Amino acid sequence: MQHTPNVIIIAGATATGKTALAVQLASELATEVISADSRQCFRELSIGVARPTEDELATIPHHFIATQSITDPSNAGLFEQMALQKVSELFANHSTVIMCGGTGLYIKAFMEGIDPMPEVPQSVREAIEQEYQAKGLIWLQRELQHRDPAFWQQAEQQNPRRLQRALEVLQATGKSILAFRNATPAKRSFSITPLVVSVPPEVLRKRINERVNTMMELGLLEEVKSVFNFRHLPALQTVGYRELINHLEGKCSLNESIQQIKTNTWQYARRQITWFKKQPGFLHLPANEISLKKIQSLG
Repeated sequence: MQHTPNVIIIAGATATGKTALAVQLASELATEVISADSRQCFRELSIGVARPTEDELATIPHHFIATQSITDPSNAGLFEQMALQKVSELFANHSTVIMCGGTGLYIKAFMEGIDPMPEVPQSVREAIEQEYQAKGLIWLQRELQHRDPAFWQQAEQQNPRRLQRALEVLQATGKSILAFRNATPAKRSFSITPLVVSVPPEVLRKRINERVNTMMELGLLEEVKSVFNFRHLPALQTVGYRELINHLEGKCSLNESIQQIKTNTWQYARRQITWFKKQPGFLHLPANEISLKKIQSLG
């Protein structure tokens, strides 16, 4: 019997089977799941964010699924606060809690804390967003490469939201976002077992392609139409949504947008894999090797 409360983290790239594993473990432990997904928290998004199925949600209580609107603020700092409060509540009845998701910064914030960032005026944020919409990712990359080379060397260089955030801070304060980061991890009063689900690349790519086809069959295009008027919000700068928004704006055919979703999802998955590989302390395991017995053997 564990004396110290523990959070088992099931992390990894999209389409690696994290949700099914989390549900299985939570069922065996008679516990609950905290979602560490920066998009599944939005009520308006379901199909395109691969929200857990109704059966999965009915089987195991999940937290932070469809709990807020795409118009509400959402970031790693807020997630850290909410997740710490939630695990504290859950530890009253459970010695172990499962966290599941692929949003690396959310998971890192939960594990180690996140440094408070300076306030950015709405006018600065909107100006950068307008520039990005007009000039695209290449503009963001060039701005940061030129104006903040130290950050650029460490940046997720294909992640527009992270690049926008760094440029916002630079514009608002005149300082690199790196100046606001503290390298000292926060102490937690519970133990953490962080696992990353590994899937062979050829298998993962096939799963991604099949998942996109399934999402289209389930009505992803209709879901995107329902939020089309909110298309400039950060929540919709997401793979699966922005490609179909491009189609609805007449920039490409439906078939072209579907192929772009498959390609961009694969590229996103590769970035997730690279990011988690760089994080110390995570144990990378094939999906079929992640079991309660295996986790308990880790001590």
